[in-house]
Amino acid sequence: MDDLDRALPALRDLTGQESRRRFAYGGVEVASIGGFLLIAGTDEALAPYRDVQSTVLVDDLDGVQTLLNARGGEILSGPNQVPTGRNAIVRHPGGVVFEYVEHTA
Repeated sequence: MDDLDRALPALRDLTGQESRRRFAYGGVEVASIGGFLLIAGTDEALAPYRDVQSTVLVDDLDGVQTLLNARGGEILSGPNQVPTGRNAIVRHPGGVVFEYVEHTA
């Protein structure tokens, strides 16, 4: 996606909510609205996120890492400090790629 301002009005209508958070990170722009997380930027900036199939909010990112290590998952990136807390992009056994995010106050 290249323009959050064009994408957000339809999601406002769909969810009945306003964007809760919007920020820039690592060359992309991110917005959350309802249950959606939108990422916009150039093709180059979006390249690291193309394989991510879902973003999952977790209470304990370290616990996710421990579980993945025990089950044969692979940390592709992270844990990283991000504007909302910490994240990690992981590949699960079988190949599915998720971004896990632990929000901080």
